[in-house]
Amino acid sequence: MENTQQSSLADALVIEHKSLSELDDVHIIINWNEIEKTLSSLYSSVPGAPAYPPLMMFKILILQAWYNLSDEALEKQIARDLMFRRFIVMV
Repeated sequence: MENTQQSSLADALVIEHKSLSELDDVHIIINWNEIEKTLSSLYSSVPGAPAYPPLMMFKILILQAWYNLSDEALEKQIARDLMFRRFIVMV
């Protein structure tokens, strides 16, 4: 029986690579819980397509401003950049 709990080499590189943690310090500096509380009133529970979490969208806008990206360039960057994805989903 295969051990599905064992990490692969690819998993180890993604989790531990130092370039992926370049934005981690931002999570220490910023109180995301307070921002999430402020943004929570913007979350729509109206029927239709599910909305993305407001905090995630806020972080995406931060990355767009910091890296001076157009909407299209930001979308591509998120699709291919693990550091961006890590930043967006970290709590």
